[in-house]
Amino acid sequence: MSDDNLDNLADQLVAEAAGMVAEGNKKAAEAPSHHDRNLNLILDIPLKVSVELGRTKMPVSELLNLTQGSVIELNKLAGEPMEVYVNDKLIARGEAVVVNEKFGVRLTDIISPAERVEQLR
Repeated sequence: MSDDNLDNLADQLVAEAAGMVAEGNKKAAEAPSHHDRNLNLILDIPLKVSVELGRTKMPVSELLNLTQGSVIELNKLAGEPMEVYVNDKLIARGEAVVVNEKFGVRLTDIISPAERVEQLR
């Protein structure tokens, strides 16, 4: 075999090996891992997310007297963090923001797993 033929054969082998590696990487990327499959099972589950600005108690008579423009006093001061609940469980605190003329919440504190466990007791 001539040197040119050896070079061509070596080039072909390198190209085939590179193709096999690329194909293997593609298959590995396409095949969901065990973790991904488990996560995909819960991604479409709807959750109730609510943000609490504050609370108050009032008698029914006061509630019935509310009209447009009425002010309801809450138990929190201006600037205090709002609480973010998922399915009625506190998961975070944050502050009100306005983005594109819509209200939102910037999360400032995520409740640690230990604190969440304490809530269950």
